[in-house]
Amino acid sequence: MHKLPALALSLGLLVASPALAQTPPKIEFEEAVRRAIDQNPTVAEAAANIRRAEALLTQSRSITQPFVALGLTNTTIDGTRGFDGGVTQPQNQSVFSASVGMPVLSLARWATIDQARDQIDVATRSTADVRQTIAVAAASAYLRVIATRRQVDVDASALENSRAHLDYAQKRLEGGAGSRLNQLRAAQQVAADQSRLEVTRLLLQSAQEALGVVIAADGPIDAGAEPTFDLATAGTEAEWTAARTDLQFQASVQRAAERVVRDSWKDWVPTAGVQFDPVFLTPSGLFQPSRTWRLSMTLTHSLFDGGQRKADARLREVTRDQANLAFVGLQIQARSEVRLSQETVASLERALVSAQESAEHATEVLKITTAAFEVGATTNLEVIDAQRSAHDASTRSALAEDAVRRAKLDLLVALGRFPK
Repeated sequence: MHKLPALALSLGLLVASPALAQTPPKIEFEEAVRRAIDQNPTVAEAAANIRRAEALLTQSRSITQPFVALGLTNTTIDGTRGFDGGVTQPQNQSVFSASVGMPVLSLARWATIDQARDQIDVATRSTADVRQTIAVAAASAYLRVIATRRQVDVDASALENSRAHLDYAQKRLEGGAGSRLNQLRAAQQVAADQSRLEVTRLLLQSAQEALGVVIAADGPIDAGAEPTFDLATAGTEAEWTAARTDLQFQASVQRAAERVVRDSWKDWVPTAGVQFDPVFLTPSGLFQPSRTWRLSMTLTHSLFDGGQRKADARLREVTRDQANLAFVGLQIQARSEVRLSQETVASLERALVSAQESAEHATEVLKITTAAFEVGATTNLEVIDAQRSAHDASTRSALAEDAVRRAKLDLLVALGRFPK
């Protein structure tokens, strides 16, 4: 509910005095990506899942280890019990007991250890995938700052040209050679360019704030030099498949689900355990020896459970099949992304060459038209039209440059080569 007033205030301050805005610190591309990976809270949250999986592994191991328990019981009754001078139950009696045991056969429980290890691998690869997502977000925010800053330069150049034309029109009007109409048209163009520039400056500030957020900086951050993306070799499918974090994560999910299915038969194996219980009683009674012990060996097998184990096995198979289908679908998507990204880079690079040529031609047209107007060979309408055409062509060139940078980044991501 406070966004609109804040936006209006920011725009007002920018329009009133652009110089009042503090210049945010700059950061280079590699450093921005590194800081995003190291400091972004989302990565830390994902890393916590690894610690949780490790704790679950320790928990799984504990049920296969021996256990030792100690006990102390003190009992006091209203009086001593006995007959013929013998005591069968002392009034106050303490029992010291111990219990030592371990599972001898418990395949289903032991299987959870390897399954827990699989979950550590899943959490690790999931964290790697999150790290890449954050790195891509930081790179995109960085490129957005560069693109917006480039547009600010284009709009500032357009404003400079329109102001020069207004100054010339004003001098001609004051000298009696021009007209009020020409001066008003030039002033209208200056106002339009000024408004456009202020909006673009606000967009630049927004982009800088977004970059600051993604790298966990407490304030806006400006982008440094334009990054260079190495697209020398795409590599084989096996190479970029092994490098993609999303594919590796889904493959780990697939392997974990397959192991659970393979371990289903262990639910049908009996469980066995051994337990030793020594007891020390003091004072002893007539029929109660002071030292006793018991050794127990148990063997348990569930003959009928209402179909629970069969249902569990089917559910595990469904989960495995879903993981397999997801992996196949992700592979198809990955191949499509690589093909499309490669074609996109090639196409946008050709479009960039055309856009740059168009901008150069439009700039030259503006120079010629302005020179012709100054000698009376054209009207100021043609100058204003040339100014707009030059601005539009420069804008298209800037957008084409940004599109190429983003397409190269997308290709590196599709190939699993970003971040390095």
